[in-house]
Amino acid sequence: MLEVKENNIGKKSIPELLLNIRNLPSIPSVLVEVSRLLNNPMTSANELAEAIGKDQGIVAKILSVANSTFYGLPRRVSTIDFAIVVLGFENIRNIIIALTTIETFKSKNDKFWNKRDYWIHSMVVAAASKQIADEIGYPKSAVAFTAGLLHDLGISILQRYLNNEFNQICSLVKKDNISYLEAEKIILTTTHQEIGNLLIDKWRLPKSLSMTILNHHRPSECPENRDLVSIVHLADYLTQLFETGALSWDENYIFDESVIDILGFGNIENFNSFIENYKNNYRNYLKTSY
Repeated sequence: MLEVKENNIGKKSIPELLLNIRNLPSIPSVLVEVSRLLNNPMTSANELAEAIGKDQGIVAKILSVANSTFYGLPRRVSTIDFAIVVLGFENIRNIIIALTTIETFKSKNDKFWNKRDYWIHSMVVAAASKQIADEIGYPKSAVAFTAGLLHDLGISILQRYLNNEFNQICSLVKKDNISYLEAEKIILTTTHQEIGNLLIDKWRLPKSLSMTILNHHRPSECPENRDLVSIVHLADYLTQLFETGALSWDENYIFDESVIDILGFGNIENFNSFIENYKNNYRNYLKTSY
């Protein structure tokens, strides 16, 4: 029988949990400014570049994304102005949503947390989600990138704002050899998916993102946007299958086989042929990006 130490959460609902987290940040100012500019059809690329350029950390990460092997641009992008021209406003919007959100919840390494591993995993899933979307003809590959980058946002929130419970979860996994999802439900009576979903809703970001975060482990249970959720689920699963960019929280990842039909592969043979082509892509991405 599993034994769990008493924690300070009890039977509180997830909204109550988030309300009790002190200093839970508001939506980042750079994202507010960029959204305002992009909602104005008269905004120029120079104006957008100037707004983004106020945060050089975000600029560096946008350029890193634009030059990744998965993004597939034909030439190197060295300035934010050129990135905007090459990628287009909609792609830039989605990349900034993802990067500013990740930046907001970055934290220091500790006993159970390696921020570099989390960042690499998030980037590999994001980049692979975009490429899978492009290959199967999903029309919003930039959204797939954003959803992939943010799929495990709830883990980062847990680590930073509910660190005591985060450590209890990790200790329970190590002690009783259970999955992180099982341990989350025992300690919190909820999961990192639900916590990430509520943060995205709180910031009033697109529902497609919150639904993907909420259902990325079981896309067949998602009532809408199943294509997008399945793409992220597949990209996430492949990090474990190929042991490349994998995250400990995904150990013993259970693949939702409904993805084969949802994404139109037809049969297991076609699916296996498709994913086999990604093995080198995953490994090459890490070699060229980190």
